[in-house]
Amino acid sequence: MNSTLERIAQALFKRWFIDFEFPDENVNPYRSSGGRMVDSELGEIPEGWKVKPIDQVADFLNGLALQKYPPEDDEYLPVIKIRELKQGITEATDKASTKIDEKYIVSDGDILFSWSGSLECCIWCNGKGALNQHLFKVTSSNYPKWFCYLWVNHFLPHYRHIAKEKATTMGHIQRHHLSETLVLVPPLGTLKKMDEIIDQLFEKIVSNNLQAKFCSNLRDSLLPKLMSGKIRVQL
Repeated sequence: MNSTLERIAQALFKRWFIDFEFPDENVNPYRSSGGRMVDSELGEIPEGWKVKPIDQVADFLNGLALQKYPPEDDEYLPVIKIRELKQGITEATDKASTKIDEKYIVSDGDILFSWSGSLECCIWCNGKGALNQHLFKVTSSNYPKWFCYLWVNHFLPHYRHIAKEKATTMGHIQRHHLSETLVLVPPLGTLKKMDEIIDQLFEKIVSNNLQAKFCSNLRDSLLPKLMSGKIRVQL
C-alpha cells in the first residue's frame, strides 16, 4: 500500500513540478491550458513561481559523532546510522545518551537523508533515536514535509552520481552541492492546494508504517510463545 501511495505522490510531483500541469484556477492543467510561463535560470516556469537553492527551502542538520555520547545507566537512545535506514533498529544497533541536544533526536515521521556511502532518503518510522553523523535530518519551518522529501528524492540520482565520482574517498556530497541544487517554489496559494492533496498521502504512509511495525513486534512477541506452548489458541 505504501509503495502505491508513494508512486502516486511521485506522479503528482512530476505532473505539477516538472510538467507544470497542476490545476489552474479553473481546475484545468496549467501549461497545456495556456498558463503564462516566464523565463528563469531553469528555463520556462509558471508565472509567480520562484527558483531557490534547496538549502534555503529546507534545513539539513548533520548528525553527531555519537561514540562521544555513550549511554548512562540503563537509559539510552538507539543510534540511527545508514544501516538503520535500511534495517530499522536491531540488536546490533549502537546506543547513545538520552541527554544529547533535542534537535538531534529523531522521531517517527522525520525525513532522514544519508549524504555519504549509500545515499538514501526515507521517512523514519522506527521510534525515537539519535541522529548519527553522515545523516541529515531534513526539516523546514516554511514548507510542507512532503515538499522537502520529494525534492530531495528528485535529486537523489544526481547526488548519487556526484558521490560515485569521488573514487578516492567514501562517496559523499558536500554542503555546496545542496546550495547548487535549485528547486521550484510555487506561490503560497498554489502550494496550499497541493498540500491538501499530498499531505494526506504522507500521513497515511507514516500511519501504515507504524501499524506494520506494531504488528511485526506483536508477531515477534507472540510466535515463540505459541511455538513453545506457553500460549494456546482455542479453535
